[in-house]
Amino acid sequence: MKVVDTIAAIATASGNSGIGIIRVSGDEAIEIVDKIFKSVNSDKKLVNVKSHTINYGHIVDNDKVIDEVLVSVMNGPHSYTGEDVVEINCHGGMIVIRKILEIVLKNGARTAEPGEFTKRAFLNGRMDLSQAEAVMDVINAKNEFALSSSIEQLNGRVSEKIKSLRKKIIYNIAFIESALDDPEHISIDGYSDKLSKILEEVNGELSRLINNFDNGRIVKEGVKTVILGKPNAGKSSLLNLLLGEERAIVTDIEGTTRDTLEESINLNGVFLNLIDTAGIRDSEDVVEQIGVNKAKELAEKSDLVIFVADASKELDENDKEIINLIKDKQAIVLLNKSDLGTIINEKNVSEFDNKPVITFSAKTGDGLDELENKIRDLFYEGKVKYNDELYITNARQKESLINAKNSIEEVIKSVENDMPEDFYSIDLMDAYTYLGQIIGESVEDDLVNEIFSKFCMGK
Repeated sequence: MKVVDTIAAIATASGNSGIGIIRVSGDEAIEIVDKIFKSVNSDKKLVNVKSHTINYGHIVDNDKVIDEVLVSVMNGPHSYTGEDVVEINCHGGMIVIRKILEIVLKNGARTAEPGEFTKRAFLNGRMDLSQAEAVMDVINAKNEFALSSSIEQLNGRVSEKIKSLRKKIIYNIAFIESALDDPEHISIDGYSDKLSKILEEVNGELSRLINNFDNGRIVKEGVKTVILGKPNAGKSSLLNLLLGEERAIVTDIEGTTRDTLEESINLNGVFLNLIDTAGIRDSEDVVEQIGVNKAKELAEKSDLVIFVADASKELDENDKEIINLIKDKQAIVLLNKSDLGTIINEKNVSEFDNKPVITFSAKTGDGLDELENKIRDLFYEGKVKYNDELYITNARQKESLINAKNSIEEVIKSVENDMPEDFYSIDLMDAYTYLGQIIGESVEDDLVNEIFSKFCMGK
């Protein structure tokens, strides 16, 4: 798709900084900036300079110098968007940045929509849709693992896998169609067995990609970590300790925490989305009971539960309710208030169903290092194993994979039921189309617009 107009936007974050960048892209990008650029030591014109050069001078408006700048010129198709691109590097004050953008717009460009530079890169074939989506994942990466995964996707690892699967599928579609059109020269005797083997391999690869989505989501978004415990067990004190600040109100009054409190921390490279919850107990207080029910719901949807038990007291019915609640969850048990002396300890906690147990004091910080190490171990070696596997982190891509897998399984059923070969082609083509949606080879314009509308301005 050829886009003819020229767009411009501020490409750096809002706020004062050392450098600000105004990005201009389109057929007239160089000509527009040339109108307002004056080289300091020569009559140099940007339309005549070599591609991928940096040029020193001033931005002027009606012969008035606006700012001293460095202007980068990149001729298409060897640019981010695949079009002619000019980037004006000026001083980073917001007034001067906005003034220069205003002058660029006045001379023929229009304001870029959110994500429009990357959208043009996609439309001009500089990247496929999965790579374009990875651009924002790189920008929004919350930890080194999310960044590494996003860089792999940006470099085309998802694309390579999808194209490999589509190649296998389209080859077999072509073979079936050719055999049906020319049965005298192309035999399909015994082909069903061969096709079944190929489809089982494709189905297995699709299953692995789908099953890795939850791991990929955690890598991208962080570990959803719910802190559970009965009232006054020390949940809010734990949150404050992990954050290193008095974020949650802590009192000796039971039921102080009635609603959830959410904070995020980077724990030695592992990004945790911490949720402090109301104490689990039966209560006649309607508001408190709403908080208790919400805590239970969040625990059910969590990636990790930290169960804070008051080790200075015997386990009671509230503790046992929590133990039952987390029996099938990834969880760590903290025997809190070790500074007060413990009645329960790591040796007599068979009730915890082999969950990791740590003696802890939210008051003194004893056990904090062990907790951090255990969370890191669970992340790297337990439920989430970050290695060289390909992670799908995008819900849209997961949906397309599921649809493709369903279509492949329909073909497998058709083969098992000795259906005519033309039945195979229909579902194989559906699978091929669904996989094409991931990389943008068969995707509706409305979806493309929706995807890029979520991008930041200037990207």
